[in-house]
Amino acid sequence: MNPHTLGCIEAGTPCCVPVPHLSIENLAVSYGDTPVLSDVSLDIYKGCITALIGPSGCGKTSFLNALNRLTDLIPGARVEGRLRLVDGANSLDLLDPGLDVRALRRRVGMIFQRPNPFPLSIRRNLELPLREHGMRRADALAHKIETALSDVGLWEEVRDRLDAPALALSGGQQQRLCIARALVLEPEILLMDEPCSALDPIASGVVEEMIQSLSGRYTVVIVTHNLAQARRIGNYAAFFWMRERIGQLVEFGRCRQIFDAPVHPATAAYIGGMRG
Repeated sequence: MNPHTLGCIEAGTPCCVPVPHLSIENLAVSYGDTPVLSDVSLDIYKGCITALIGPSGCGKTSFLNALNRLTDLIPGARVEGRLRLVDGANSLDLLDPGLDVRALRRRVGMIFQRPNPFPLSIRRNLELPLREHGMRRADALAHKIETALSDVGLWEEVRDRLDAPALALSGGQQQRLCIARALVLEPEILLMDEPCSALDPIASGVVEEMIQSLSGRYTVVIVTHNLAQARRIGNYAAFFWMRERIGQLVEFGRCRQIFDAPVHPATAAYIGGMRG
């Protein structure tokens, strides 16, 4: 068993030992003169699934975008505080202006709300990122592609039509292909921004089970408005709320504690369906 998944079982997802993988201290995000997130401090634990919950507009996606510097692509965005990627005794300052952002995004991949496969074949969707990072050998490419598609449960479904258009896949298959496209680069961390929100319930269930299967091998941070989903798949949950029109982290803990015994009244009200 993976050392990071030892312990109890919460809602079908193995609990994990709290070994920090990302360390966030006093994070603040603003767009121009408008602050959207302030004073966020927490650790994201290695091999665990951390669910970010809270109402729309409270800064969850901005938090996610800061973790692999996608905020750099937003005009006027400013990120302050301390963000570190922890690797044993070493750590990487993610806000260092001289950081190789391309290398960072290989280690910290992103899955968006709506599936966004390239208008190419299934095979080419996975080959392109590999070729961009210098892989050329046909046998190595084929192995990586098969492994990534197997990890998301797509290999048996598409192995005989790898040269078919990716856009001909169903919505759920397209989203799993996009996850495979991130996995093919062997990241350490996967950031997911509501990956099931554009899918029907059956496709959503398939993607959800696939995300659960990644626990222990990858560190996953997922934004979701589906509280039942957060409870099913999360090891940890972070509840965000608005204070004076600025998003803030209100409560963080194991999913069982957040959902069954929240400490903050705002968390209890939101979980209970009274607010948000």
